[in-house]
Amino acid sequence: MDNYSKEIPDIDLFSDGGAEPNPGKGGYGVILSWQGKGYRKEFSQGYKVTTNNRMELLGVITGLEKLKTRSRVNVYTDSRYVVDGIENGWAQKWKINNWYRTKSEKAINADLWERLLNLISQHEVKFNWVKGHNGHPENERCDYLATQAIQSDNLMEDTGFDLQTVVKTTNTKASGKIKNEGDLCRHCNTPVVKRFTKDKIPKPNQSYFFEYYMYCPQCKKMYMVEEAKKYIDHPDPPRLF
Repeated sequence: MDNYSKEIPDIDLFSDGGAEPNPGKGGYGVILSWQGKGYRKEFSQGYKVTTNNRMELLGVITGLEKLKTRSRVNVYTDSRYVVDGIENGWAQKWKINNWYRTKSEKAINADLWERLLNLISQHEVKFNWVKGHNGHPENERCDYLATQAIQSDNLMEDTGFDLQTVVKTTNTKASGKIKNEGDLCRHCNTPVVKRFTKDKIPKPNQSYFFEYYMYCPQCKKMYMVEEAKKYIDHPDPPRLF
């Protein structure tokens, strides 16, 4: 390892965000910790109207923007939306497609995804998912900071937030089907992930089963996919005469 690589600081970035209700007042909380140096800083900010996902994104963005030099960063967040958007390559794909998820549907929160991708290119970043409200000290602290920010009188405007787009998407729950990983959940607009069915043993008289389904990591909604349906070939019944 060369001397330059040795000088890259190792940073832990913990972040949490939310909105009450969603959309509604929002806020994020961030902790930056320099491994082995004992340096630690906290940041938080509240907004007048925004969404859960925008606050989750903005928390990570804020933490990365505070870094003054190229760093090796481990990001810890309880947002699958953020982790999967980067680690599964969805955000990069949307960017390549000029911030369209499909030929006709724009990617939501494109302004923040673009900022995040630009920041990631400046550092060595690894995203790690942690279970929220599960006793993780830094996650709990970030949640507290975000809550305090939401309840503060110093609320800012989320200038990139488009309420009409959110309302339009939210009100079209029944339009279109969830078919592919990365499609937006019809309830909370979070990209869904594919999960394979554990028990594929057919029940008596069952003619088919689903090999996999789409799952929303944010609101836990499950979507059964027609293309995942597998039909069962039952043996011919014995001939009685």
